[in-house]
Amino acid sequence: MKKWVFILAKWVFILGVLGLSWSSLAAQEKLEIFGYYESQVMGTGLQGEFYQLFTNKLRVDLKSDLSDNITFAANFDYIHYLGKTEWNVLDFLSDDVTSTIPEDMQSLYVIAFSNDTFLDNAYIKFSFKAFDLTLGKQQISLGTGYVWNPTDVFNIKDVLDPTYEQPGHTALRLDIPLSPAYTLTALYAPEETWEKSTKLLQLKGAISHFDYNIIAVERVWPFHDYTEFDTENMNFVDVSEKRKMLGGSTVGELLGLGVWAEYAYNWMEKSGDFYELVVGADYTFDFQTYVMMEYYRNTLGKSDYEDYDINDWMRFLAAEQKAICRDQAYIFAQHPATDLLNVGLQTIYCFSDNSIAFVPTLIYSLSDNVDVYAYLNFNLGKEGTVYGKKMGNGGLIRIRAYF
Repeated sequence: MKKWVFILAKWVFILGVLGLSWSSLAAQEKLEIFGYYESQVMGTGLQGEFYQLFTNKLRVDLKSDLSDNITFAANFDYIHYLGKTEWNVLDFLSDDVTSTIPEDMQSLYVIAFSNDTFLDNAYIKFSFKAFDLTLGKQQISLGTGYVWNPTDVFNIKDVLDPTYEQPGHTALRLDIPLSPAYTLTALYAPEETWEKSTKLLQLKGAISHFDYNIIAVERVWPFHDYTEFDTENMNFVDVSEKRKMLGGSTVGELLGLGVWAEYAYNWMEKSGDFYELVVGADYTFDFQTYVMMEYYRNTLGKSDYEDYDINDWMRFLAAEQKAICRDQAYIFAQHPATDLLNVGLQTIYCFSDNSIAFVPTLIYSLSDNVDVYAYLNFNLGKEGTVYGKKMGNGGLIRIRAYF
C-alpha cells in the first residue's frame, strides 16, 4: 500500500509541476509539450525456459523559448516493469566462472528492474553571440562511433540497441565559437568535492570534408569489486578511481564512403592504463541497401576468454565498462523492403574469443507517429565467450507512439 501511495505522490508532484509550467508559460504561447508512450517486451531462452520482461514507458517533454536567447527544456520518464524483473547473472555464465563464487554469495549477482519515475533532463540554455551556456541535467553525447565511443566517459551503449536514448547528466556546459570552423567546449559535472567532479575540455574543428575534435577529461570512474560484498552498505565494495583521458575523433567522407575514427588513452589512478580505438565506414548503394562496419579495440578487455572473471562480466553487464573482450567488429546491413518497412541484420563478432552474434532487425512505420522496432538475437559462440550460447537466444519488440 505504501508503495502505491509513494508512486501516486510522485505523479501528483509531476502533474503539479506540469500544471505550473503550463499556467505560467502556455499563456505566452511558447510552451511545447510532446513525448511518447513505449510498450516493449524482451524475451530470452534460459536453461530450457523462455522468460519475458515487459516494459511500459511514458516520456513527457517540455520546451519553451523564454526569450530570443533563453530556452528551457525538461522531460519526465515513468517506467513500469512486469514479468521476470530479476535476472541472476550467474545463470548466463560458464561453470569456470560460477564455480569461483562462494555458495552464500551466489544470490547476490542479480540485476533487478523496478518501477521508476524520474527527471531525465531539465536545463536552461542561454544563447549569445559570444557563447552558449547550458545549466542543469542534459544530454552529453561524445564521439563519432556508432556502437562504441572511446571518448564518451558518461554513457555506454547497448551493443544490440546502440541508438536508444542515453540518460541526462547534471553539468554546466560552456560552448564558445572561436571562428566559423572552431568551437571550444568546457564542461563541469559537479560531485561532492572538486576532486571528484568531472572536468572536460573539447576543441571542435573542420578541415575540408572532415570534422574533428580533441578532448581531455578528468572523471572518477564508478565501478565495484564483485568478489567482495559490503554488508554495511548492502552493495559490492566500491573501488572507484580517478581516470584521466585524452582523445579525439573525426568524421567525414572519403571516396564516396562515410568514414569515422575515435581514439582515447586513459591514465588510471590505481589500475593499469588502457586505450580504446574505433574505426568505421558506411555506404548506401544505388539500390538503397545501407551497409555499415565498425571495428573496436579496448585494451582493458582480455584477449583470452579463459581469463574472463566475475568482475569482467558484472562490470560489463552493469554498464560499468564497455567491453570484456579486446577486439570486436560490428556489421550492419539494412534495406527498405517497402516504403514503410526496413529489414536488416546486425552481426557482432569478437576476435578475441571467436564468438559471434546474429541479430535480424525490423523497423515498421504503422503511421507518421507510431513505429515498431523488433530484433532477434542468436549467440553462437562456445560457453564462456562474450557471445556464447549460454548467454541465451531471444528478442525484443518495441512499439512507440509519439504525441
